[in-house]
Amino acid sequence: MRAWNNSKVVLPSSREPVRASAGPSASPSASPSDRPRPAGFRQAEPGYQYRFPRDHGTHDSFRTEWWYYTGHLTAENGRRFGYQVTFFRRGIEPERIGSTPSRWAIRQLYLAHVALSDLDGQRFHYAEKVSRAALGKAGAEAGRLRVWIDRWSIEDFTSPHEHHRLRAAGGEFSLDLSVTPEKPPVVHGKRGVSRKGTDPAQASHYYSFPRLATAGTLTVDGRRLSVQGTSWMDHEFGSGDLGEEISGWDWFSVQLDNRTELMLYRLRRSDGTVAPVSSGTLILPDGRTQHLSATDVQVETYEYWSSGRSAGRYPSRWRVEVPSLALSLDVRPLLPDQELVTSRSTHVTYWEGAVQVTGQLHGAPVSGQGYVELTGYAKAMRKRL
Repeated sequence: MRAWNNSKVVLPSSREPVRASAGPSASPSASPSDRPRPAGFRQAEPGYQYRFPRDHGTHDSFRTEWWYYTGHLTAENGRRFGYQVTFFRRGIEPERIGSTPSRWAIRQLYLAHVALSDLDGQRFHYAEKVSRAALGKAGAEAGRLRVWIDRWSIEDFTSPHEHHRLRAAGGEFSLDLSVTPEKPPVVHGKRGVSRKGTDPAQASHYYSFPRLATAGTLTVDGRRLSVQGTSWMDHEFGSGDLGEEISGWDWFSVQLDNRTELMLYRLRRSDGTVAPVSSGTLILPDGRTQHLSATDVQVETYEYWSSGRSAGRYPSRWRVEVPSLALSLDVRPLLPDQELVTSRSTHVTYWEGAVQVTGQLHGAPVSGQGYVELTGYAKAMRKRL
């Protein structure tokens, strides 16, 4: 799950930004079969056959796609950081492109967020970008991982070993990181589909690299630091919107020190309940996986943090339990304020932050780290995916 707004898209032009509507929206009373589908785009369907490295690249036949990295880093002097790098691609519906060929025609829109959590300095930095895929200013390759906007980029390399390079910079910071998979990619959901609603079109194809060894450099306040750590990578693509009743989501990634990982997303309905299509994946140390349904997982919130910028009130500490696995985790942020207000790109206000994890698994103590994403707490995520 990533923070994306389908209801408002800023289309950059050579002159002034143009705000384009997303077209007619579905009536809340419409049946699933009556709801409009995005014209000209492929739907995520069961039975999709993943191929790597092909599927690391762009899937322009789907409307929406994102590549997402988070991680925990430690500098040589012991200073600790969390980071996020996310690229979004949005395909523009054919009827909105126009019939006149042009190098400036907007067929693909690219957006990106980068954030740095200075965990010891208790400061949070972020930056954002948006650009059209025109004249090489932004783009993504098919068949391999390469996505860029200006000098921000993610790209995979095979020599001397498989690794991804991440480069991005904000006004007060920059990062240049190499991440190397320590486990194979993990496909989430059932039959290659991650459900986001009861309508078959409300779905995506979603996989992760749950553990990547990370090394590189950060530049913070003019000081260049060598860092090492562990990262998580998500890649998701589809063409549907969220269900009408969904107001937001809570997403968790957890990396335990015993090399077990957990991904969990909970789609929240406007009445406060959790949508039954919510799910998760447990990844064992040897790479085997176990699908988790909404009923397999219990999440209790018992602390909150309120934003002075957005007035959003966010959960800020959780108890996550999977009784069938004898798993109980205490998850707490390492920095309270990790909120992004992305008014210049995706127009979503969300909390995305580094967390620490302690608890028990099968009666043995465990600890680790992770990232949590919270949307819809500052403003409901209606029709956004």
